[in-house]
Amino acid sequence: KRKRLNSSVLYDSDESEDSDIVVRKVFAKRHCIIDESFKEQSPDKNCPTQNVPTDRKRKVFEKLKELSRQRATWRSCTSENCEDSNAEEEVEEEPLCHLPLTPTESSETDSMKDFIVEEDDDDNTEDVNSKNQPQQKELLNTSNSKLLTYYFPHLSRCDHYVHFKRIVKAFLINAIDDTFLSSLYDGTRQKMYAQNMLLSLHYLDDRFIQPRLENLISRSRWQDRYKERVDCYPDVRIILRRSKSMSCQACGLNRYCKFNVLLSGKLYNSRTLEADDFMSDDKQVLKVGIVCADRTRVYHNLKHFKYKLYVDCISITELDGVKDEAVKDTVERLYSQLEDSGWIQKRYDDLENYMNDADNFQEEK
Repeated sequence: KRKRLNSSVLYDSDESEDSDIVVRKVFAKRHCIIDESFKEQSPDKNCPTQNVPTDRKRKVFEKLKELSRQRATWRSCTSENCEDSNAEEEVEEEPLCHLPLTPTESSETDSMKDFIVEEDDDDNTEDVNSKNQPQQKELLNTSNSKLLTYYFPHLSRCDHYVHFKRIVKAFLINAIDDTFLSSLYDGTRQKMYAQNMLLSLHYLDDRFIQPRLENLISRSRWQDRYKERVDCYPDVRIILRRSKSMSCQACGLNRYCKFNVLLSGKLYNSRTLEADDFMSDDKQVLKVGIVCADRTRVYHNLKHFKYKLYVDCISITELDGVKDEAVKDTVERLYSQLEDSGWIQKRYDDLENYMNDADNFQEEK
């Protein structure tokens, strides 16, 4: 549009000086540069386009084109700020209308100063918002985790040690009331604390123990019968004997076997941990090599850790001399004593050591 206006001005200016069309178009052309009142007082001096040589017209035309490009760029940058308030627009235009004729560079610099100040304010606002965003995200994540824990406890996340403490408390309850674990697994107990304990029991089996047992077996040549024996007997003793070249009773390969694996103990249910008295005195003695002996020790520690932890909880409740007390009060009191004495932390450290042994065994062998 500006290019068409400029060409029309130069064409009409050749007709007559008194033409209203020429004065009006010249005023629209120079509106952004000079004051309107100053132009009305001396129109001939400010807009002498009629008697100017061709070179000067060309220079004026080029300057006007350059100015129009600068103004277009400035307006594109400040269009968002101008749309926010019409009052700000008027304040910015008034100095341009009432100031005397000055170079275009000074007017553009003043306008850009105002623009830069507004951007600094926006930057400060963005900085404040950016600082508040982590806090808002943290609050949102906290609220979401609480809702997730309340409505979907099996999907919630918590620390491994928290899971372990829940398991200890569940074993203490079952040591006093031997139907507690079975009622957890069959879904009889639906309260929140019971569901959390069940979640922790599954977490211990599915996340801590079972994956490592599967890795130990998958990278071995154990025979199925040997694995079943290690799974059934909760007690094991590995005794060093005289070396003998023979077939290893664990993997079936010819080895220099110098370890006797002594398996004993009662068979028990892997969920309710209820012991079976059938053939309780049965024992198995197997001759194995050094690699299978080490694997047996690591595998057995993880496989029967939960049962041995429960047996220890039974011993603690049996040694307690307090009687005629509610189950809940007894469990809370014993649990507090175990936590204060560091017994729970020590058993959790034992579990971590067993898991580390299994991981390191896989890396080395």
